Amino acid sequence: MSVLASVRDLAVAYRRDGPLALQGIDLDIMPGERLAIIGESGSGKSTLALAIAGLLPAGAVQEGRIGWPGLARAPLGGRDIGFVFQDPAGSLDPVMPIGRQVAEVARAHLGLSWRQAQERARELLARVRLPEPDVIRHAFPHQLSGGQKQRVAIAAAIAARPKLLIADEATSALDTIVQAEIVALIRQLVAEDGMTLLFISHDIALASELADRIAVFRAGRIVEIGATAAIVTRPAQAYTRALLDAHIGLDAAPLFSSERPHA
Repeated sequence: MSVLASVRDLAVAYRRDGPLALQGIDLDIMPGERLAIIGESGSGKSTLALAIAGLLPAGAVQEGRIGWPGLARAPLGGRDIGFVFQDPAGSLDPVMPIGRQVAEVARAHLGLSWRQAQERARELLARVRLPEPDVIRHAFPHQLSGGQKQRVAIAAAIAARPKLLIADEATSALDTIVQAEIVALIRQLVAEDGMTLLFISHDIALASELADRIAVFRAGRIVEIGATAAIVTRPAQAYTRALLDAHIGLDAAPLFSSERPHA
């Protein structure tokens, strides 16, 4: 199986004379896999997501290589890579109706007519389980809850049928119940559309529910990587064990499920 994306000796600093946010990162992302990147705040996991998506800010310095054997070309943002950010309010235009924001992505990358793009937006809003999608698409972001805005952001991220979906702390601003709903939604959409998933989180319990593999980040480096079952039951690093121990009651119930949902 061809590798979708290949990261080799990646190093990133946010300014030329600044400290390294990432260093020596080697990572392959396989087509169709669900890979979780976990670690504490500041460990470099979100920097990796931005680097892969080509979204590092101006002034950042990147060394090493990110290749795309699975595409045989450089990826197109929005078309090949869908990105769901931590703060949905920050990724949505506050003065544009919801339906138009989703439709604009589909129209820009799929070559649809405006009517076709609007219909795709309505279908996507229904797919992400928003109530009354025909009403929601005429609403504005400030009229929606945090969970609803994140569902809209997910709909926009998958509007152009990307090969890779990156969810960067997409549940951390939500309450526990909504977190579980969003994780279940992402799992279903990835399975139905055959997308590859890069799930960024500080929460190893959430990651273990979703991922085939887990990479553990600390201080800008990968300290451990492997199949989810191995990472959560037989961690090799003390740091990984500490992340596991931070979750109360893990001994009382299984931490992960390796079962994929039925499409």
